Amino acid sequence: MSKEVNKKEDKDKDIEELARFAVDIASDSFASDILLLNISNKSSFADFMIILTVDSSRQMRAVVDDLEVGLKSKGIIKFRKEGESDSGWVVVDFGDIIVHVFGKDERNYYALDEIWSDGQGMLRIQ
Repeated sequence: MSKEVNKKEDKDKDIEELARFAVDIASDSFASDILLLNISNKSSFADFMIILTVDSSRQMRAVVDDLEVGLKSKGIIKFRKEGESDSGWVVVDFGDIIVHVFGKDERNYYALDEIWSDGQGMLRIQ
């Protein structure tokens, strides 16, 4: 194996570890129905997608803040954040990791779980 292939595999493993770390942060912040998808074979814009549900706008703000602080501690900064906690959906772009934070009704309505169902499900925490 060439050094370039090894570097790519190491980078992929590092990104997966960071995605799992983000799942841990969300879980510790009491998010529910957390789904981690590997979308690297389906997407050109990210390798992993995390979809999760929260119970209130206050919890949504807290989860987003915790994710930003936690991932920043690992050297990952957000590129962009769209949506407001009062809207029921915030998406945070951390580059190779995209996190969708939904209220219950909004998650059902937008059905990203179904849209991205061809992504490789890696982890689901109810």
